Amino acid sequence: MDAKQTATAEAVTPPAAEKPPFYYIEKQDTGNRVDQFLRAFAAVLEFTDYRALLDSYCTSSAKCNRCAVSCPVFMVSGDPRDIPCYRTNILLDIYKRYFTIGGAVRARLTNGFELTEEVIDDLLEVFYRCTACRRCTQSCPMGVDHGLMTRLGRYILSLIGIVPKALQVSVREQLEGETHNTSKVPREALLDTLGFLSDELNDMVGVKMDFPVDQQDRDYVFFCAVSDYLMEPDTLMGNAAVIYAAGDWDKWTIGTTNYDGINYGLFYSDWHLENIIKQLLAEVTRLNGKNVLIGECGHASRSAHDFVPVFGGPNAQPVVSFIEYTLRCLREGRIKLDPNIVSERVTYHDPCNIARSGWIVDQPREILRSFVPNYVEMTPKGQDNYCCGGGGGLVSIDEIHDYRMRIGGKVKAEQLEKTGADIVVAPCANCKKQLKELVEYYELPCRVMGLHDLILKAIEIPGGKSPAERKEEAALLEM
Repeated sequence: MDAKQTATAEAVTPPAAEKPPFYYIEKQDTGNRVDQFLRAFAAVLEFTDYRALLDSYCTSSAKCNRCAVSCPVFMVSGDPRDIPCYRTNILLDIYKRYFTIGGAVRARLTNGFELTEEVIDDLLEVFYRCTACRRCTQSCPMGVDHGLMTRLGRYILSLIGIVPKALQVSVREQLEGETHNTSKVPREALLDTLGFLSDELNDMVGVKMDFPVDQQDRDYVFFCAVSDYLMEPDTLMGNAAVIYAAGDWDKWTIGTTNYDGINYGLFYSDWHLENIIKQLLAEVTRLNGKNVLIGECGHASRSAHDFVPVFGGPNAQPVVSFIEYTLRCLREGRIKLDPNIVSERVTYHDPCNIARSGWIVDQPREILRSFVPNYVEMTPKGQDNYCCGGGGGLVSIDEIHDYRMRIGGKVKAEQLEKTGADIVVAPCANCKKQLKELVEYYELPCRVMGLHDLILKAIEIPGGKSPAERKEEAALLEM
């Protein structure tokens, strides 16, 4: 029995009493949701390019269910609603019935598909049971992007006011709030944190690194997930250590008008996605930066990489992943990583948003293999790797924590356990949060950290303490 069959055989049955939606929404209109949904769908078709895509999908068969064996959610739940093409076909049925001539004619002649309140209830749940990892897209013989269809369904729902509160509140603060970031971190707190981390780096590596803020005409304007400033400081300090060791300290800056790379619009609203991208670009323009440098965050990286060129136009600044930057510095010999520091067994988790398209797959592995003697791979890996179980914004929705643990992330937990790894490297803020919760929930004997957290341990800092000295000091502090 292979791993996929085993995961299905050991399925965890979802709660029978669950009623959609299984997440909390800030406000739900009690009017005629069918009419509202259709009006919203019509608006999306009028003002976007989705119609051509839907026409294409309607001409192909999207009911073969081959995607079922690729979906880690369905592998555990066994619920037919979790088969990716189930969701896709509901949306296609609505489109064909109400927005094509043939569908309208057939509806008059037969008792065909009708959109009802019950169907809307189904949509509220199924589109947020999906992690939008797009693994299923790789197995679809017709090339249907079920992850994109999930996002389209969520987009339409958002236009009638149906969005998980956790996502809605964060986006509102980012676009309309005083802080313009998802964690409501004010500018003063950012500056205090940067000062504290500068002192931490001085104590750790023996070199003072004062983070550059609001500097004009730099090569790189840096954006990380704002949570890195508070909850993942080792990732941020690892980023800083690489830049310093590479001799590029005077080539980067952090802006204080917008310093959050998170873009929850990618999960449910093209309109919000565009406006958050434009907000990011406005900060780069304000500082006259030459490049957008994105820290360790899977969806922030994908949002910027894929959509800065779309919404920024032909003159938009290039987007660079920090992983790409670090690898370039390593290949050029501008940074050195001591291979005698990390003795633990290390594996790498591929965040869906940067790996599924094949963009960031080999780069982190080349970095890790350069200084980690005991490196092991997950199976499957790379573009085919399993989602952490919290993708598509689900990790931010506390109401579905139990679902994320028992269903969404169960296959991932089994995969982690099979590696026997002591350390799981996951260069993504959302993945780190989900994986840490999985490790605790399933009592797995491993730690989760970012790529640059590990680099921070092994990097050689010019004029500073050696990695061996730092390791010895850290061991003494732990005693």
